[in-house]
Amino acid sequence: MENQSGAAQAAGATEKFALIGAGPMGLAMAKVLREQGIPFQGFELHSDVGGLWDIDAPRSTMYETAHLISSKGMTEFDDFPMRDDVAEYPSHREMKTYFHDFAQHFDLRKDFLFNCEVLSAEPLGGDGDGWTLTWRQGDGTEASGTFAGLLIASGTLSEPNVPQFKGSFDGELIHAASYRDPRQFEGKRVLVVGAGNSGCDIAVDAIHHGKSCDLSMRRGYYFVPKYVFGKPADTVGGAIRLPIWLKRKIDGLVLRWFIGDPQKYGFPKPDYALYESHPVINSLILFHAGHGDLKVRPDIDRLDGNTVHFADGTSADYDMILTATGYLLHYPFVDREELNWNGDAPHLFLNCMHPERDDLFVLGMVEATGLGWQGRHEQAEMVARYITGRRNGNAAAQALHAEKSGGFGRMTGGMQYLDLPRMAYYVDKSSFRNAVTGWIRKLKAGKA
Repeated sequence: MENQSGAAQAAGATEKFALIGAGPMGLAMAKVLREQGIPFQGFELHSDVGGLWDIDAPRSTMYETAHLISSKGMTEFDDFPMRDDVAEYPSHREMKTYFHDFAQHFDLRKDFLFNCEVLSAEPLGGDGDGWTLTWRQGDGTEASGTFAGLLIASGTLSEPNVPQFKGSFDGELIHAASYRDPRQFEGKRVLVVGAGNSGCDIAVDAIHHGKSCDLSMRRGYYFVPKYVFGKPADTVGGAIRLPIWLKRKIDGLVLRWFIGDPQKYGFPKPDYALYESHPVINSLILFHAGHGDLKVRPDIDRLDGNTVHFADGTSADYDMILTATGYLLHYPFVDREELNWNGDAPHLFLNCMHPERDDLFVLGMVEATGLGWQGRHEQAEMVARYITGRRNGNAAAQALHAEKSGGFGRMTGGMQYLDLPRMAYYVDKSSFRNAVTGWIRKLKAGKA
């Protein structure tokens, strides 16, 4: 769906914001910008909307068997529910259709230039002076334009976190980002490295399609079944806000009822408390481990030909190593210093607002158990209402400006998350949503 005609419109449009990305977060941002009357120009690398949920997109990390790990009722936008015939845990193809339908329903495609790769975004000066964007169009030519501000919604799962191992491997070594189809495992002895949600899903594929499958784990995980008491696990409980110590106690008891003790299958015991890292929403991996279809291995020490030596002194031979070791935040078109990076992530108020600039926002750089797309839509609405409020002299917008400029921490709700790149932008859902929706109410009322 190439759209070259918009390039001339984008050039010189200093009253417009530039919105990068037409995935779920970019679509939510486009919708609320339209509702707030904020002019913008969208840019999307692919030929249509959907982001990584479109397996054919240039930087999609989808694979054929991928499904949501949260249920549709806990994931969908409130004002655009998924159809009744969509599975409780939708496939990536159902999700692609959902986002296509969302864009169609709210008529969002007309605001995007497709087949356009943003190459650079540079501030023209201080806050409010605008930004210059340069992008490559579908025909290979480059164009540029100036914009009032920059809204980055290009996603968080496109830059593979590739581990480095001692030694060399003579077989096939790939990251999960390059995995697409279970047939890649046919006839192979497979080692999956990393037991997060993707790692466990892919290991199940390898069990069914490969010659054998082992799973290398650096640390233990808490496993959560997709169904509890016949209902999606993320729909059970949550009506009452419990102190974290009590929630851990109750949820830990429920997990023992439904999961048992993963250590008896060879999985290491987690060295952290429940909810200090994202749990694995997968009980099939335990099923297969209990049936002897999977062998759990420790961390890799070194590689030697087709032999992998593990940290406990054992070794085994493999034809393929697949590293499911996650992704790094990556915004290559803008200098790191512009985004207020701190460690593995930009340090932004409510994970989206720059402390010193009102013309730079990062959308969707937020993870939380159960946050869903509605939680991200709320983030987008807060940003859009803030932009409008600053232009209109809204007292609540002024108060929000003062708060984000005065120093802040991440909305962890007191949780001590693991010091890992994938947890660097993790928040406590209740604390985060309460803060965001609180600011939306204030911005609507115009009062601090």
